[in-house]
Amino acid sequence: MPPDDSIVLVTDRIAPRDLARLVGNPFQDMVKFVVDVDRRIAAVGGELHADAVEFLLQHGSKQSALWGGNYFPGRGEQDCIVFASMINFRPSAGNRSLAIQDPALREQVRSIVFARIGRGESLP
Repeated sequence: MPPDDSIVLVTDRIAPRDLARLVGNPFQDMVKFVVDVDRRIAAVGGELHADAVEFLLQHGSKQSALWGGNYFPGRGEQDCIVFASMINFRPSAGNRSLAIQDPALREQVRSIVFARIGRGESLP
């Protein structure tokens, strides 16, 4: 598990200064996220999506509700989210790709990212 401060549990909108601290550590222009689509929360940061999954599981989430991607601040609403992660590969759930294939699920994840992380705005 990574250091405690490298992944943040986001139940409201993350403060821009907190997001800025996570972007660039370790990835230069983005941050990894995992959302819980049932609880509408997110874990942001870390090197691996799997670390954020473990973090959310320890905070009461269920595996089946967790989906991951990458968030790129400063790219605007259309280009700030990449819906790809190893954790999304779930043939038993009908997702046979690293990308979230179900358009409705993708929209759910987008809505949570916009509410908790951002809409692609530039960081301060």
